[in-house]
This record gives sequence, C-alpha cells and structure tokens, in this order.
Amino acid sequence: MTKPIKRIHNTETGEVIDREMTNAEYAKYEKDNELQATERAEAQQAKKAAEAKLATLGLNADDLKALGL
Repeated sequence: MTKPIKRIHNTETGEVIDREMTNAEYAKYEKDNELQATERAEAQQAKKAAEAKLATLGLNADDLKALGL
C-alpha cells in the first residue's frame, strides 16, 4: 500500500515537490483520521440523544425552529 502524497510548495521559489508521506507523517495522518471519525460518531450520538429527549416531550426539531430555539 502506498502512502498519501504530500505536496510541499515553496512560495519564494515557486518550486513544488510531491512526495510520499514519511512514516511519522502517515502515523499522524491516520491518528487524525481516527480522531475525526470518533468526533463524528460522538456528534451523531449526541444528536440522537437530543432527538430522543425531544420525542419524550412530544416535540421534534421543526417544533423548536417554530419556537425560535
């Protein structure tokens, strides 16, 4: 498996270098992707929990919008 390509652009000279990520860069890239996936999952869980709370009150997101909340 090849690693993602990293682009380095020297704005002073205009030189552009495309190269494969180093092992350290790739490890950080993978860690960041896992963190983002975890954050998305947590946000989705929080949204579902909030919707469940509203449902117990007999409300939904449209009701809150209508109330200006």
